[in-house]
Amino acid sequence: MTQPTWHVTADVEGRPTQRECTHLDEVRDVTPSTTDGCEDCLRIGSTWLHLRECLICGHIGCCDSSPNQHASAHAHTESGHDLARSFEPGEDWAWCYADELLLVPR
Repeated sequence: MTQPTWHVTADVEGRPTQRECTHLDEVRDVTPSTTDGCEDCLRIGSTWLHLRECLICGHIGCCDSSPNQHASAHAHTESGHDLARSFEPGEDWAWCYADELLLVPR
């Protein structure tokens, strides 16, 4: 599946912003690492609330409201993996962890 073109819509506080995301050129056409859930939670037998997909490598991790926050941990430990999109049905947004910006498709 081809990734959409993303653009910034809001800052970390949810306010509209004119700031630019400095990582959009890193987005790749990725394949999800799994469709069964958070790959790290599955490995350790844990649970998750919502899923995020890394837009650089396809890693599926759990959101920051989940006990283990694997998507955020992935972004902070894998250099250059700052972008993730929601992997929830019906949601169409992404987040830049480094710039703390909300992204939506054009």
